[in-house]
Amino acid sequence: MSLLRIKKPTTRKGKQILLNREPKLVESEKKTLILEGRKCSGDIKSVLKDLYLLKKPQAKCLSRHNDITPFEDEIPLLQLVGTNECSLFMFGSTSKKRPNNLILGRLHEKELLDMVELGLVKYRGLQEFRNEKLSTHVKPCLVFNGPKWTMSEELKRLKCLLIDAFHRETVDSIRLQGMEHVLSFTLTDDLTLMMRSYRILLKKSGQKTPRIELTEIGPACDFQIRRTKIASEDLYKLARKQPRALKPIKKKNLSTDVFGNKQGQVHVGKQNIQKIQTRKVKALKKTAEEKKAERQKAKKARSEESTIAMSE
Repeated sequence: MSLLRIKKPTTRKGKQILLNREPKLVESEKKTLILEGRKCSGDIKSVLKDLYLLKKPQAKCLSRHNDITPFEDEIPLLQLVGTNECSLFMFGSTSKKRPNNLILGRLHEKELLDMVELGLVKYRGLQEFRNEKLSTHVKPCLVFNGPKWTMSEELKRLKCLLIDAFHRETVDSIRLQGMEHVLSFTLTDDLTLMMRSYRILLKKSGQKTPRIELTEIGPACDFQIRRTKIASEDLYKLARKQPRALKPIKKKNLSTDVFGNKQGQVHVGKQNIQKIQTRKVKALKKTAEEKKAERQKAKKARSEESTIAMSE
């Protein structure tokens, strides 16, 4: 009977790679793999290039073509994404039946979670906007316009997928001057997804709060939703499960309002105001007449108690 041998890493870099692959309480930033299919049109190549510039450096772009059809057989795509240590992918292809095709997807535990196929209808690239562009490592502000996002489960998952695709590191506080980029997603009545990118300009307003102006910097894309492949409710619930160590511990008589401020409730017993020590002021001292009246009152109470005792 042969024993299974576990080969331990011998180099410092190998140990660090294995440590990064271990489960963590707080996940690191998700990486996106951007790749092309067997055939890819010029517009889709430009869209993938612009998306890579928006996602940089949390993205990896493959240059060669891949003979993959994700909706028919996703196993080769999952192997590529797992090999490059990514959890999101953007796959571009074109065919006679589905021209200018863009597929967005995400993985959970190296298994496919959600996948949405979008058809490019209209496109204006970054190079067509002659204005100042953004630098890297800029966290975008995501805006979802329209009430259509809650119409069906597929649209809810598409919104969650877009949030995952363009989400960067988690921050505790926001600085107003640090908000420079806005990504707007709008769903029209015919379920056309309109993606717009804006730069935030802070202008003088004569007040403490500046006046905000938006300048479109591209890319501007219009997509038609084609096919979707979403996970079951059980798998989606498992993917959203948080570890117990990250769940907030409830404390008695403590609550948090909508602004994040803590409010506490303190229970105090009945207080005897007569025994509270106040400041000794000459004006608050008892006069001789008040002291004499108190002595007479106490003497009268003692005499009444004695007469009651004798009668008994």
